Amino acid sequence: MQLHDRTFLLLGGTGGIGKALIDPLLEAGARVVVATRRLEQLAHRRGVLPVYLDLASMNLDEQLQQLSEVYPDIDGVIHCAGQNRFAALDAMPVSELDAQLTVNLRSALLVAQHFVPRFRKAGVGALVFVGSTFGSIGFPGYTAYCASKFGLRGFTEALRRELADTPLQVIYVAPRATATAMNPDAVTELNRALGNTMDAPETVAAEILKAMAKDERRRFLGWPEKLFVVINGILPKIVDRAMLKQLPVIRRFLNTGAVS
Repeated sequence: MQLHDRTFLLLGGTGGIGKALIDPLLEAGARVVVATRRLEQLAHRRGVLPVYLDLASMNLDEQLQQLSEVYPDIDGVIHCAGQNRFAALDAMPVSELDAQLTVNLRSALLVAQHFVPRFRKAGVGALVFVGSTFGSIGFPGYTAYCASKFGLRGFTEALRRELADTPLQVIYVAPRATATAMNPDAVTELNRALGNTMDAPETVAAEILKAMAKDERRRFLGWPEKLFVVINGILPKIVDRAMLKQLPVIRRFLNTGAVS
Protein backbone atom coordinates (compact mmCIF):
# COMPACT_ATOMS: atom_id res chain seq x y z
CA MET A 1 0.00 0.00 0.00
CA GLN A 2 1.35 3.38 -1.01
CA LEU A 3 0.72 6.16 1.52
CA HIS A 4 1.74 9.11 -0.64
CA ASP A 5 -1.15 11.30 -1.77
CA ARG A 6 -3.67 9.20 0.19
CA THR A 7 -6.25 10.62 2.58
CA PHE A 8 -6.71 8.61 5.76
CA LEU A 9 -9.45 8.97 8.32
CA LEU A 10 -7.77 8.36 11.68
CA LEU A 11 -10.06 7.30 14.52
CA GLY A 12 -8.50 7.61 17.96
CA GLY A 13 -6.00 10.21 16.77
CA THR A 14 -5.75 11.95 20.15
CA GLY A 15 -4.84 8.72 21.97
CA GLY A 16 -1.36 7.28 22.36
CA ILE A 17 -1.17 5.02 19.29
CA GLY A 18 -3.26 7.31 17.09
CA LYS A 19 -1.23 10.37 17.98
CA ALA A 20 1.96 8.45 17.21
CA LEU A 21 0.64 7.64 13.71
CA ILE A 22 0.11 11.22 12.60
CA ASP A 23 3.73 12.30 11.98
CA PRO A 24 4.75 9.15 10.04
CA LEU A 25 1.66 9.40 7.86
CA LEU A 26 2.39 13.05 7.10
CA GLU A 27 6.05 12.30 6.40
CA ALA A 28 4.94 9.60 3.94
CA GLY A 29 2.93 12.21 2.05
CA ALA A 30 -0.55 11.35 3.28
CA ARG A 31 -3.27 13.69 4.46
CA VAL A 32 -4.83 12.81 7.81
CA VAL A 33 -8.42 13.52 8.78
CA VAL A 34 -8.32 13.14 12.56
CA ALA A 35 -11.74 12.36 14.03
CA THR A 36 -12.18 13.04 17.72
CA ARG A 37 -14.58 14.28 20.35
CA ARG A 38 -11.79 16.50 21.71
CA LEU A 39 -10.96 18.93 18.93
CA GLU A 40 -9.19 21.21 21.42
CA GLN A 41 -6.49 18.57 21.84
CA LEU A 42 -5.41 18.83 18.21
CA ALA A 43 -2.83 21.45 17.28
CA HIS A 44 -3.32 23.21 13.95
CA ARG A 45 -0.79 21.87 11.47
CA ARG A 46 -0.39 21.39 7.75
CA GLY A 47 -1.89 18.14 6.45
CA VAL A 48 -3.98 17.44 9.56
CA LEU A 49 -7.71 17.97 9.13
CA PRO A 50 -9.61 17.83 12.44
CA VAL A 51 -13.25 16.75 12.49
CA TYR A 52 -15.69 16.00 15.29
CA LEU A 53 -16.90 12.41 15.52
CA ASP A 54 -18.39 10.54 18.46
CA LEU A 55 -17.89 6.80 18.03
CA ALA A 56 -20.19 6.08 20.97
CA SER A 57 -23.08 8.03 19.46
CA MET A 58 -26.23 6.21 18.44
CA ASN A 59 -26.30 8.30 15.24
CA LEU A 60 -22.73 7.47 14.24
CA ASP A 61 -23.96 6.44 10.79
CA GLU A 62 -25.34 9.94 10.22
CA GLN A 63 -22.12 11.56 11.46
CA LEU A 64 -20.11 9.41 9.04
CA GLN A 65 -22.34 10.47 6.16
CA GLN A 66 -21.77 14.13 7.01
CA LEU A 67 -18.03 13.55 7.31
CA SER A 68 -17.86 11.91 3.88
CA GLU A 69 -19.66 14.84 2.34
CA VAL A 70 -17.03 17.21 3.71
CA TYR A 71 -14.08 14.90 2.88
CA PRO A 72 -15.11 12.85 -0.17
CA ASP A 73 -11.48 12.00 -0.99
CA ILE A 74 -10.99 9.73 2.04
CA ASP A 75 -9.59 6.46 0.67
CA GLY A 76 -8.40 4.82 3.86
CA VAL A 77 -9.49 4.41 7.47
CA ILE A 78 -7.34 3.55 10.47
CA HIS A 79 -9.48 2.60 13.47
CA CYS A 80 -7.36 2.65 16.61
CA ALA A 81 -9.90 4.10 19.03
CA GLY A 82 -10.76 2.04 22.07
CA GLN A 83 -11.92 1.90 25.65
CA ASN A 84 -11.15 -0.53 28.43
CA ARG A 85 -11.71 -1.07 32.13
CA PHE A 86 -9.62 -3.39 34.28
CA ALA A 87 -12.18 -4.77 36.72
CA ALA A 88 -13.97 -7.96 37.67
CA LEU A 89 -17.08 -8.54 35.60
CA ASP A 90 -19.41 -8.29 38.59
CA ALA A 91 -17.85 -4.94 39.56
CA MET A 92 -18.45 -3.34 36.18
CA PRO A 93 -21.52 -1.13 35.64
CA VAL A 94 -23.66 -1.91 32.61
CA SER A 95 -22.82 1.53 31.23
CA GLU A 96 -19.13 0.60 31.07
CA LEU A 97 -19.87 -2.74 29.43
CA ASP A 98 -21.92 -0.90 26.82
CA ALA A 99 -19.22 1.72 26.28
CA GLN A 100 -16.53 -0.86 25.50
CA LEU A 101 -18.73 -2.86 23.13
CA THR A 102 -19.96 0.31 21.43
CA VAL A 103 -16.61 2.01 20.85
CA ASN A 104 -14.43 -1.06 20.32
CA LEU A 105 -16.76 -3.14 18.15
CA ARG A 106 -19.98 -1.44 17.05
CA SER A 107 -18.18 1.62 15.73
CA ALA A 108 -15.84 -0.56 13.66
CA LEU A 109 -18.79 -2.31 12.01
CA LEU A 110 -20.51 0.99 11.22
CA VAL A 111 -17.34 2.56 9.87
CA ALA A 112 -16.82 -0.37 7.52
CA GLN A 113 -20.48 -0.45 6.55
CA HIS A 114 -20.23 3.21 5.56
CA PHE A 115 -16.95 3.17 3.66
CA VAL A 116 -16.97 -0.21 1.91
CA PRO A 117 -19.53 0.83 -0.75
CA ARG A 118 -17.63 4.09 -1.37
CA PHE A 119 -14.27 2.36 -1.63
CA ARG A 120 -15.68 -0.36 -3.86
CA LYS A 121 -17.13 2.26 -6.20
CA ALA A 122 -13.81 4.13 -6.28
CA GLY A 123 -11.90 0.90 -6.89
CA VAL A 124 -9.48 1.59 -4.04
CA GLY A 125 -9.62 1.71 -0.26
CA ALA A 126 -8.04 0.42 2.92
CA LEU A 127 -9.59 -0.45 6.26
CA VAL A 128 -7.08 -0.88 9.09
CA PHE A 129 -8.29 -2.02 12.50
CA VAL A 130 -6.15 -2.04 15.64
CA GLY A 131 -7.13 -4.90 17.91
CA SER A 132 -5.21 -6.49 20.77
CA THR A 133 -3.48 -9.63 21.94
CA PHE A 134 -6.56 -9.80 24.18
CA GLY A 135 -8.56 -10.32 21.00
CA SER A 136 -7.02 -13.80 20.90
CA ILE A 137 -6.30 -14.58 24.56
CA GLY A 138 -8.89 -14.10 27.28
CA PHE A 139 -7.37 -12.36 30.30
CA PRO A 140 -8.85 -12.05 33.82
CA GLY A 141 -10.11 -8.56 34.57
CA TYR A 142 -10.67 -7.74 30.91
CA THR A 143 -13.78 -9.76 30.16
CA ALA A 144 -15.67 -7.00 28.33
CA TYR A 145 -12.55 -5.70 26.58
CA CYS A 146 -11.65 -9.22 25.43
CA ALA A 147 -15.20 -9.78 24.20
CA SER A 148 -15.06 -6.61 22.12
CA LYS A 149 -11.59 -7.36 20.72
CA PHE A 150 -12.38 -11.03 20.00
CA GLY A 151 -15.39 -9.68 18.12
CA LEU A 152 -13.25 -7.17 16.23
CA ARG A 153 -10.82 -9.87 15.14
CA GLY A 154 -13.65 -12.09 13.92
CA PHE A 155 -15.31 -9.19 12.16
CA THR A 156 -12.18 -8.19 10.26
CA GLU A 157 -11.54 -11.79 9.24
CA ALA A 158 -15.08 -12.16 7.90
CA LEU A 159 -14.98 -8.77 6.18
CA ARG A 160 -11.64 -9.51 4.52
CA ARG A 161 -13.05 -12.75 3.12
CA GLU A 162 -16.24 -10.99 2.05
CA LEU A 163 -14.17 -8.51 0.06
CA ALA A 164 -11.58 -11.00 -1.22
CA ASP A 165 -12.63 -10.50 -4.85
CA THR A 166 -12.29 -6.70 -4.64
CA PRO A 167 -9.21 -4.42 -4.52
CA LEU A 168 -10.13 -3.29 -1.00
CA GLN A 169 -7.62 -3.99 1.78
CA VAL A 170 -8.65 -5.13 5.26
CA ILE A 171 -5.82 -5.23 7.80
CA TYR A 172 -5.91 -6.27 11.47
CA VAL A 173 -3.03 -5.37 13.80
CA ALA A 174 -2.93 -6.75 17.36
CA PRO A 175 -0.56 -4.97 19.77
CA ARG A 176 0.43 -6.38 23.13
CA ALA A 177 0.44 -4.18 26.25
CA THR A 178 1.13 -0.58 25.25
CA ALA A 179 2.17 2.31 27.46
CA THR A 180 -0.70 4.73 26.88
CA ALA A 181 -2.88 6.91 29.09
CA MET A 182 -5.66 4.35 28.65
CA ASN A 183 -3.89 2.19 31.22
CA PRO A 184 -4.17 3.29 34.86
CA ASP A 185 -1.22 2.95 37.23
CA ALA A 186 -2.49 -0.36 38.59
CA VAL A 187 -2.34 -1.95 35.14
CA THR A 188 1.19 -0.66 34.58
CA GLU A 189 2.21 -2.12 37.94
CA LEU A 190 0.48 -5.41 37.13
CA ASN A 191 2.43 -5.73 33.90
CA ARG A 192 5.66 -5.09 35.79
CA ALA A 193 4.75 -7.68 38.41
CA LEU A 194 4.01 -10.27 35.72
CA GLY A 195 7.09 -9.37 33.70
CA ASN A 196 5.04 -8.24 30.69
CA THR A 197 6.74 -5.88 28.25
CA MET A 198 4.85 -2.68 27.44
CA ASP A 199 5.59 -1.19 24.03
CA ALA A 200 5.80 2.55 23.38
CA PRO A 201 2.99 3.94 21.19
CA GLU A 202 5.60 4.90 18.57
CA THR A 203 6.71 1.26 18.36
CA VAL A 204 3.15 0.12 17.76
CA ALA A 205 2.54 2.88 15.20
CA ALA A 206 5.63 1.79 13.26
CA GLU A 207 4.35 -1.81 13.20
CA ILE A 208 0.95 -0.67 11.93
CA LEU A 209 2.61 1.23 9.10
CA LYS A 210 4.75 -1.82 8.25
CA ALA A 211 1.62 -3.96 8.03
CA MET A 212 0.03 -1.37 5.75
CA ALA A 213 3.13 -1.06 3.56
CA LYS A 214 3.31 -4.84 3.11
CA ASP A 215 -0.48 -5.20 2.76
CA GLU A 216 -0.50 -7.84 5.47
CA ARG A 217 -3.85 -9.32 6.37
CA ARG A 218 -2.99 -9.46 10.05
CA ARG A 219 -0.02 -8.71 12.26
CA PHE A 220 0.44 -9.74 15.89
CA LEU A 221 3.01 -7.83 17.91
CA GLY A 222 5.45 -8.91 20.60
CA TRP A 223 7.29 -12.02 21.70
CA PRO A 224 6.33 -14.29 23.44
CA GLU A 225 2.79 -12.91 23.04
CA LYS A 226 2.62 -14.08 19.41
CA LEU A 227 3.54 -17.58 20.55
CA PHE A 228 0.88 -17.54 23.28
CA VAL A 229 -1.73 -16.59 20.68
CA VAL A 230 -0.87 -19.72 18.69
CA ILE A 231 -0.75 -21.95 21.77
CA ASN A 232 -4.05 -20.57 23.05
CA GLY A 233 -5.69 -21.40 19.73
CA ILE A 234 -4.40 -24.98 19.68
CA LEU A 235 -3.94 -26.00 23.34
CA PRO A 236 -5.85 -23.51 25.49
CA LYS A 237 -5.44 -25.67 28.62
CA ILE A 238 -1.75 -24.77 28.68
CA VAL A 239 -2.63 -21.08 28.83
CA ASP A 240 -5.37 -21.83 31.38
CA ARG A 241 -2.77 -23.32 33.72
CA ALA A 242 -0.38 -20.41 33.22
CA MET A 243 -3.16 -17.91 33.97
CA LEU A 244 -4.17 -19.85 37.08
CA LYS A 245 -0.67 -19.42 38.46
CA GLN A 246 -0.82 -15.69 37.76
CA LEU A 247 -4.32 -15.25 39.18
CA PRO A 248 -3.31 -14.31 42.76
CA VAL A 249 -1.15 -11.47 41.43
CA ILE A 250 -3.86 -10.38 38.99
CA ARG A 251 -6.47 -10.36 41.77
CA ARG A 252 -4.23 -8.21 43.97
CA PHE A 253 -4.23 -5.46 41.34
CA LEU A 254 -7.78 -6.15 40.20
CA ASN A 255 -9.11 -5.34 43.65
CA THR A 256 -7.72 -1.80 43.43
CA GLY A 257 -10.69 -0.97 41.19
CA ALA A 258 -8.46 0.58 38.54
CA VAL A 259 -10.38 2.66 36.02
CA SER A 260 -9.16 3.96 32.68
